[in-house]
Amino acid sequence: MNKKFLNLKYDLSEMNKQGICLAFSGGVDSTLLLYLCKDLNVCAVTCVSDFQTKDEILRAKFICDKFSLRQIQLKINLFQYTNIICNPKNRCYTCKKIFFNKIKETAEKLNLKFVVDGTNYDDINKYRPGLKVLEELGIVSPFAKNMITKKEIVSYSKQIGLECFNLSSNSCLATRFPYGQKLSLELLDMVEQGEKILVNYGFEKNRLRVHENLARIEIENSKMLLFLKNKESIVNNLKQLGFQYITLDLESLRSGSMDI
Repeated sequence: MNKKFLNLKYDLSEMNKQGICLAFSGGVDSTLLLYLCKDLNVCAVTCVSDFQTKDEILRAKFICDKFSLRQIQLKINLFQYTNIICNPKNRCYTCKKIFFNKIKETAEKLNLKFVVDGTNYDDINKYRPGLKVLEELGIVSPFAKNMITKKEIVSYSKQIGLECFNLSSNSCLATRFPYGQKLSLELLDMVEQGEKILVNYGFEKNRLRVHENLARIEIENSKMLLFLKNKESIVNNLKQLGFQYITLDLESLRSGSMDI
């Protein structure tokens, strides 16, 4: 593992000669990459939209401030794009292309040649429509290039003392809805509030999937009993948000369940 990270650091030092623009979300992967770039000629760029939670946006800013690194927030109104709010199967590709085109424009204005992101080696073997955008736009993914896995990123982050090493992975709020369901600010807000409610009951890792007026809750298998103990209270809180039916998914928490 250490050899992989030595190679990664060498790659970053070479890119540093012409400047690095880092697409920064504030997640575990991009935070470690930001940390490894903190003494280099780097600017962190965070795309801000209603498709992210407010906590994510605040966390990204907090981390950049902590490392005393320059951050640019690009505010993007995704609701102006019909091919996103209609939530087609290529939504992720379209959204990512909008984001990375904006990031590339910013990098050019700052005279930074390389745009890098936190895609890891595991990601390239999963269903990730947005990966095509990285290839098309020439985005560099140092972790993937050096075959660094998510497990190795978490382990290395813990080893060097990054507090976010055990942070739950997150994804765009639009992933909580089936393809074809029209998206709105109200629906995204319902999901954000609903998942916050679940966190307050001890389910730090959760997904609240929406099927019209039904909320399908995914939590870790080990926490099923905890959910049942608090069932009535959780259901009441979620119904106040506007959900008519509340279900607990017996297959537990898993990535990409809307892509089946």
